Amino acid sequence: MDNAPKIEPDDAFAMLLAGNRRFVAGVPEHPNQDAARRTETAPGQSPFAVLFGCSDSRLAAEIIFDRGLGDLFVVRTAGHVMGPEVLGSIEYGVSVLGSPLVIVLGHDSCGAVAATRAAVENGTTADGYVRDVIERVTPSVLAARAAGHTGDADFIAEHIRHTVDLLLDRSRTLADAVAAGRTAVVGLSYRLVDGSAHLVAARGLDRTAPPV
Repeated sequence: MDNAPKIEPDDAFAMLLAGNRRFVAGVPEHPNQDAARRTETAPGQSPFAVLFGCSDSRLAAEIIFDRGLGDLFVVRTAGHVMGPEVLGSIEYGVSVLGSPLVIVLGHDSCGAVAATRAAVENGTTADGYVRDVIERVTPSVLAARAAGHTGDADFIAEHIRHTVDLLLDRSRTLADAVAAGRTAVVGLSYRLVDGSAHLVAARGLDRTAPPV
């Protein structure tokens, strides 16, 4: 796998969107999910994308993007909030595994964003470490409110954009890879009803692919 051909960020993004189109159309190909692929990837991995998404059970990455073993290096937390472990995992995917693409994947009806909006607007609180998740989503909710947004889609998009910017602000490794053209960071918003992923933010792509 270490000898896998280099994939450019734009090509990796196109591959990801092509898989999502197949999923939406109900014609998945289920690539790289057979015994041969299992044997091929056993010695090592070279995923073409790092996917940092929400832990929501309805966002199974390899299913909604119609990919298989060794294709995606997946990191997931509730509300795609990040800490040192998340940043280290994403940096590993980029600097060690050589992934040319990082995806931040949010979605509508996100419980973490809804809980944070309730906390900001009504003063409600959560117990345990759920409160920490809410605190990390709060800057995105405050920014959306300051911009006059009221709809769920606007709050979700703002949180995705904020996460993309935060990744590049906090990780010198990632920022340098984007600046050098080795990696792109893209934010996508997923629609639960129809299964489509839509572009929200892009850093480091040479061209913008059309939305699904």
